[in-house]
Amino acid sequence: MGLQVVRFKKDNQEQWGVVSGDTILVLQNVYRSLAEFLEVGTEEARRIKEEGSATAVLFADVELLSPVTKPARFICQGTNYASHRAEAGLEANRPPFNLFFSKADSTLCGANSEIIRPNHVKLLDYEIELGLIIGKDITGPVEVTDNNLHQYIAGLVMVDDVSARDVQFTEGQWLKGKSYRTFAPAGPILYLLDPDEVAKIHNLELNLWVNDELRQSANSSQLLFKPTETLTELSEMMDLSKGDLIITGTTGGVALNLSPEVNEQLANSSLSAQQKLEILLASQANNERYLKDGDIIRCQIKSPDGSIDLGEQKNKVVTGSKKPVSL
Repeated sequence: MGLQVVRFKKDNQEQWGVVSGDTILVLQNVYRSLAEFLEVGTEEARRIKEEGSATAVLFADVELLSPVTKPARFICQGTNYASHRAEAGLEANRPPFNLFFSKADSTLCGANSEIIRPNHVKLLDYEIELGLIIGKDITGPVEVTDNNLHQYIAGLVMVDDVSARDVQFTEGQWLKGKSYRTFAPAGPILYLLDPDEVAKIHNLELNLWVNDELRQSANSSQLLFKPTETLTELSEMMDLSKGDLIITGTTGGVALNLSPEVNEQLANSSLSAQQKLEILLASQANNERYLKDGDIIRCQIKSPDGSIDLGEQKNKVVTGSKKPVSL
């Protein structure tokens, strides 16, 4: 069975630990990054879990941090579930190509951190996604299969790909619309996979609630482009390093809902950003699902049998440029 690992802060010190019931077994060594932890810390984590003799702290007494650390490549897959493609005004069928974009690693924040909505953003959206943590440096083309996927994926993490739709769709800038600080709550759990658990990547349940209303619910088996083909394709175009993050796309149920006609208008390069904004806002005028100040987003990803559990995120939406704090 794999390991549940967390990164946290206590008494102004950042530390790593292994989850054991309601407590965290604290690792003695300090690892400055996820890459360093994956390189030399996993052995200590497994030993402490087996022995159960480390110093223990309660979850309630620590501030949970993102287990993904900066600097890191942050690669995203877009429209990778049929249900999300349909609500975005696209054909629901698997497209002829895998859609990639990036997100700034400065978006990363803790599982209980506040999500800060910039004052100018009116259409703030949520996207629960399964994250894959790269466990091996990739510097050239490789063929990733179900048999060797465990060599390239060290573990799994939950990420909320928060998105400013009025920036993303009117300016045509996905990086900008998805890269404001705090737009990627990650964790709380980094689940280190045992090789024989890798197949469970294809059977994980994803659920997201806004103010206790279930908005998104899907199974990772519904991914249109699977992790093996995604990693194979990425390896043909770019390097990936231990500790980098790939998020695999979101399912249906986000706030955004576009008709094919509106989607076509937004793709019209002859229209100005202001014209596109007016079209988008008019199309979403009666949509009450966008995030508002004070909303609480709650996310969970786990396997049906409970053997893999990425914990729970609980993030509050606030406005302004203040420093994010934990709930």
